[in-house]
Amino acid sequence: MLAALVTEFVMTFMFLIVIMGATDENAPKGFAGLAIGLALTLIHLISIPVTNTSVNPARSISQAVFVGGWAVSQLWLFILIPIAGAIAAGLVYKSLSKG
Repeated sequence: MLAALVTEFVMTFMFLIVIMGATDENAPKGFAGLAIGLALTLIHLISIPVTNTSVNPARSISQAVFVGGWAVSQLWLFILIPIAGAIAAGLVYKSLSKG
């Protein structure tokens, strides 16, 4: 369970850092989609062996409802931890950015 917590937090954190950096007003224009897509691919390659990757609570909810039972009982982790990772990424990015 600890591996799932750490993986979901860190992967969501890094994904949001990439998104905010790629869409920042100082970032080169036209490359945000490429950076975000490649980051999401890398995140999935790293974390699929650990948690089958969530990084997106909406995706987790749909899959848990479809599977039912044990998946629904673990759903809290795939909702709360990515939200916590996203909040942490927002705070870190804001504190490190020049604006």
